[in-house]
Amino acid sequence: MSNSVGKNMIRVDAFEKATGRAKYMDDLCDRSALVVRILHSTIAHGFVKSVDTSAAEAVPGVVRVLTCFDAPQDRPFPTAGHPWSMDPAHQDVADRCLLNQHVRYYGDDVAAVIAEDEVAAAQGVRALKVEYEELPFVLDVQKAMEDGAPQLHEKYDHNILAHTSIRKGDYETASREPGLIKVEGWYDTPTVQHCHIENHGCFAYEEAGRIVVVTSTQIPHIVRRVVGQALGIPWGKVRIIKPYIGGGFGNKQDALYEPLCAWCSTQVGGRLVKLECSREETFVSNRVRHAIRTHIISWVRPDGTFAARKIECFSNQGAYASHGHGVCAKGMGAFPQLYPCDNVEGDAYTVFTNKPAAGAMRGYGIPQAMFAGESHIEDVCRAIGADPLEFRRKNLMPVGYVDGFSKNELYTDTFNQCLNKGMAVIDYQRKYQEYQHQTGPVRRGVGLAVFWYNTAVWPISLESSSCRMVVNQDGSLQFQTGETEIGQGCDTAYSQMVADAVGVPFENVHVISSQDTDVTPYGTGAYASRQTYIGGFSIMQTALALRERILNIAHEQTRMPVSNLDLVDGQIVRKSDGRILKSLGDLSMESLYSLEHSQHITAETTAQIKSNAYSFGCSLAEVEVDIPMCKVKLLNMVNVHDCGRLINPALAEAQVHGGMSMAIGYGLSEELKFDEKTGKPLNNNLLDYKLSTFMDHPDIEARFVENAEPTSPFGTKALGEPPACSGAPAIRNAIAHATGVYIDQCPITPHVLFEKFKEAGLIQD
Repeated sequence: MSNSVGKNMIRVDAFEKATGRAKYMDDLCDRSALVVRILHSTIAHGFVKSVDTSAAEAVPGVVRVLTCFDAPQDRPFPTAGHPWSMDPAHQDVADRCLLNQHVRYYGDDVAAVIAEDEVAAAQGVRALKVEYEELPFVLDVQKAMEDGAPQLHEKYDHNILAHTSIRKGDYETASREPGLIKVEGWYDTPTVQHCHIENHGCFAYEEAGRIVVVTSTQIPHIVRRVVGQALGIPWGKVRIIKPYIGGGFGNKQDALYEPLCAWCSTQVGGRLVKLECSREETFVSNRVRHAIRTHIISWVRPDGTFAARKIECFSNQGAYASHGHGVCAKGMGAFPQLYPCDNVEGDAYTVFTNKPAAGAMRGYGIPQAMFAGESHIEDVCRAIGADPLEFRRKNLMPVGYVDGFSKNELYTDTFNQCLNKGMAVIDYQRKYQEYQHQTGPVRRGVGLAVFWYNTAVWPISLESSSCRMVVNQDGSLQFQTGETEIGQGCDTAYSQMVADAVGVPFENVHVISSQDTDVTPYGTGAYASRQTYIGGFSIMQTALALRERILNIAHEQTRMPVSNLDLVDGQIVRKSDGRILKSLGDLSMESLYSLEHSQHITAETTAQIKSNAYSFGCSLAEVEVDIPMCKVKLLNMVNVHDCGRLINPALAEAQVHGGMSMAIGYGLSEELKFDEKTGKPLNNNLLDYKLSTFMDHPDIEARFVENAEPTSPFGTKALGEPPACSGAPAIRNAIAHATGVYIDQCPITPHVLFEKFKEAGLIQD
């Protein structure tokens, strides 16, 4: 076997990306492509009564104008990047049309102009005249549930897309136990956007009676199905090609504009058309993270244990279902697992409002849940006078805990291991004592927060992964999977796994990075921090099948029994004495060109995975708060993760740094704001939307605890999303330690600090 797993191997795509040779969607599109631009709604809710296209059609260079009256309204389709289910009850909500007569948010898609160039397309869009019938709109999640609120979709009473509940033990009886301390809080998290470097875009054309779409997506096989559904054509008539993409973070885990782009091509005789979003459009007309309002009540004994707990979650879904209730349900599901209690009530509501549709974003409900849950734990500690660290050690999920639904198990003392390592890095104990009882205008504090995460989507959804491997004449091999490289480095990790599992040098493994649904084996894509875990099953299974074929051929060529043969670093080795019999290249060459028994050495398998795995960790933050200036400076931050065995430590560290950066912005600055009078987005650009930058970061640090996951072929578990989960509450709790002010919302902006400091009497008007 090889031994590349666990080493800092250089990224397989490093040279191509560093030199600019890597080809992205826009690089692959021929310059002759027609350009599609979209006319977006300028009201938050209502009906399109008419669209006057005459002026737009008169613009030189405009080829075709398509409106919501041209697009079918009786063939709604889903957009969420979830595996398809044969059970209609487990299929995503089909509530999107290619263009909409009933517009449900400021920015909804009303019409499309197809033109010979960008200028003509933009002029055509500006020339369109739309008459609307305006309706009342609602932006607040709880107001949308009230009697008489504007109704967005007929089938969903009180705008509730879905409601699920948790009932364990007897909350009401347990909450009446004598001597309990009641701690109650409401916590709000904001609407934010993914802000990946490459905006979403795609191009489409017809070829041999089929529609081909080249797109910046995380989910090519799922997009194929959605395009087929949207256009009402067999899925086999759709081909999706995914080249390199410049980030997605969940935004591209939806079919965004691929269906519309494909349809536009069919309306101009199958010509090549390109639809590329502006940055402003990505903020509003792609997907955002769910803003979730959470209400938590804890009944706590004086000894610091929970008697009963209750949680209510209200998720602002926006105008369309997208990933829907899965995000809020997952967040609520973390509540009874992270801090187990015998008596728990939980209710999660996902509610339509007249805001942009919310979908998947890094963490999938857990950043919202951890901000609420870990802020509340700090509030509990304040109420009963407990040390936040010791309280967590006492109440966190114990070793041996098994979730009854997912069957996930905590096998090791992960939480204490992570906390101990993080405390040592940040010198937590000393600083926690030193920063007590400060009185000056500038104060420091330290805070911590932990998180819980699942690695995959089983048993909620199908988990399936396929892999194909082919041996070349020189003994190198190429492989491909349906799981996608989106910048996170999975192609490199997969290559290391393939090298070790097959038994060839890392440099002899060639990954096919792009996905093409015509040739790429089936896989559902990149999401849920599942890549190395789920892909590991099909890689190991295919590698074993390939090794079996290789060793059987080696038996033919050497006359040695298979039981006495091995493949080590690309060499056929006799086990009994370690003698190298021949190279894999010589074996492959002879096999392919043999006049007696010519055969191509390849293997392909599909693995269905019926397991999942816990991933855990913590964040510790140190802040300096200037109270008169209402300013927070983040001084130090460390994340510690137990993500199982590290395939590539350098890639793992990079993942953590990126997630921590997102958490810093989530905690301190990022929020997509809307005009309450019109529903119009107010800061849908990178100037006014305060994205966290390098200048806002201290020297963030990543540490790891490697407890190999026993259900995984390579001992791995989730890492992609977890780094974004616990940073914001750690910052919040550090501010509380510094100032004594416990804030119930993020981002914690200067305006929020001013209101809270004023309320606490720390500053005057």
